[in-house]
Parts: sequence; structure tokens; C-alpha cells
Amino acid sequence: MKILTVIGARPQFVKAAAVSRAISTINEETNSRLSEFIVHTGQHYDQNMSDIFFDQMKIPKPNLSLEIGGLSHGAMTGRMLENIEATLKEQNPDLVLVYGDTNSTLAGALAAVKLHIPVAHVEAGLRSFNRAMPEEINRVVTDHVASWLFCPTSTAVDNLKQEGIVADEERGIRVSNVGDVMFDTALFYKNLAGPSSYLQKVVSDIAEREFVLATIHRQENTDDSEKLSNIVKALVEIGSNTPIVLPLHPRTKKIISEQNLVLDGIHVVEPLGYFDMIYLLERCKGVMTDSGGLQKEAYFFKKPCVTLREQTEWVELVDNGFNRLAGSDRELIVAAFDWMSMCKLDYSKRLYGDGNASHKIVSELLGLH
Repeated sequence: MKILTVIGARPQFVKAAAVSRAISTINEETNSRLSEFIVHTGQHYDQNMSDIFFDQMKIPKPNLSLEIGGLSHGAMTGRMLENIEATLKEQNPDLVLVYGDTNSTLAGALAAVKLHIPVAHVEAGLRSFNRAMPEEINRVVTDHVASWLFCPTSTAVDNLKQEGIVADEERGIRVSNVGDVMFDTALFYKNLAGPSSYLQKVVSDIAEREFVLATIHRQENTDDSEKLSNIVKALVEIGSNTPIVLPLHPRTKKIISEQNLVLDGIHVVEPLGYFDMIYLLERCKGVMTDSGGLQKEAYFFKKPCVTLREQTEWVELVDNGFNRLAGSDRELIVAAFDWMSMCKLDYSKRLYGDGNASHKIVSELLGLH
């Protein structure tokens, strides 16, 4: 069996690496001849994705880099569709594997299904129920064209059922709750991670103190001047008493500068690699973010999280009290920080599987389950 994997951003490389390791392991265990061809669309340019990134994180380098990025949603997705289609015709894979909710995910799924190549979607069934989010559209469309839907939670399975997507052998649709590959990843890298020389230098004065790890990058926040202003003001208020480390994306940094917003008291650092983020996650008192992935990683590392959005696709974190939604309301953000400072949470419950999702995914693709 030949798999063609389509990814376009650093978090997807990290997720895909877990599945790639499972492919190697199962090939050795079962004498399978499962091969993988990795396509990187180039959707997100990331200066941290150097040769050192791939070597340190034991991640396979892409077989093909399309270098498509920096365009509008429509132009980017269209260009990806064209190039991925050509690659599929050349490589002739048995299935296409996509992750999450980026434009790369959507383009890979659409290119495959139009060539009658089955699609496997990892992180299927996630819903924020906010159709204004480009990511939500990408998730929904990908799920509705996929043949294998690998869900991280029972909630995701229920979401698919509500949309009429259920396992159906006659139609070739398979729905499985395998757990979350990011949990596999967190367990694998936890013992490998160490801070870079850059991080040691910029946070050496606060790394051993109580601090909050924060990120802001979602367009729903950065492209709304009022929302962004409220979030920044809340973080500055919190940062006057508790140190906040804020890895800041260049785009967000530019918008903050254009709006003349001041980050007084905030420890602003460059975008960080995965090992540096793990280092901070292990040491922080809590997380404040509009990132989907970081909400889960906070839970994996047993830290409370405040989400700077009105909705989250990881509803089980909110339902079980590990996460609070504060949106962009300044007072709600500060109140949620007060909760974070005082809460005592029980992390013994396993919301995202047993850390073996990648092995389950590969086994199901090979028909070993």
C-alpha cells in the first residue's frame, strides 16, 4: 500500500511524524510493504523548519515541497489543488492522508476524491460550530469526502453522526475513535525536549518562576482591532503582577504595531520551536491562547487553559473543567486568569485516548483491526 501524505504547517509535520513512526514500526512487526510519500504544500513558512528541526524531532523530510504560501485562501487552495492533482497522477497512491483543518488539508482531500483516491482524515469530527472560521469549513468539507475518519474523541464521533456520517461498509466509510495523535507526540517528545540557546537567553530570568504562556494568532482576533486591543490590554493587566511569555507571530506583531498597542510588561519572544514550547509548557502555571493545538497540549502537560475565543473545537476540555472560554472580553479574560491561579484540577481522566492513536490509525489502514 502506498500512502501520499499532504501537510502544510509545522504542527501537521509533528502529527504526521507520529504516524510515520507507526508505519515503520508496523512494517517491521508485520513485514508489511506500506510506503509513504510526503508532500509539503508550503502553506506556512516557518523559519524553525530547518534541517535541524527534522533531525532533532526525528521527522521524515518531505519528498516534495510545493512552496505555495502567502496567498489569499482561494488562490492558495486553488494552486494547491492543481499541484497536488499532478502529483497524485504521477505517484498513483492507494490513499491520501490529511491532517486537521488547513487549506492544505482541504486541497489534498479534494484533489484526491476527484481522482477517486480514498481520503483518510486524521482529527476528523472536530467542530467549533463557527462557520466564519476558514478552518471550520475545511474540517466539514474534508470529513464529507473522506473514507477513513479518524476521530480523537467520542465527541468528534457524535458530531459526525449528527451530520449523517457513520460507518457504512457498503459506501466504504469507516469512522473510528482512535484517540489523539498529539497525545502520542507529547509523550514521545517529552523526554527529548530541551530549551534552545535562544530560549535560555530570553527567559532565563523567569523560567523558574510562576509565569503564563500565551499565544495570539487567529484571524478572528488579529483582524478585529477591538478584539485584539481588548486581549492585549487584558494580558498587560495580568502581566503587571504575573510574568507572561508571549511567542509572537510576525503577522500578529506587525498588526499590534500598526494599531499602536503596547505590550508593557509582556515578555515577547520570537516564534518558538516545538521543544521550546514543551519546555515552557512543563514550567508554566497556565496557558492563555487562541490556538486549538495548544489548548490540548496544556491538558497533556496538566496545566489549566484560558481560551481567547468564543468557541472551541475541543469542547470536552471545557465540559470537564480544564479550559475556560473568555473570548476577547477584557473582564472575562482577567476573571479566567484568577480562576487559573486558584484552580486544582484532576488530570487522571483520559480524554484523548491512551497515547497509541498512530498505531491504531496505521493498523486500520492495513486492515489489521
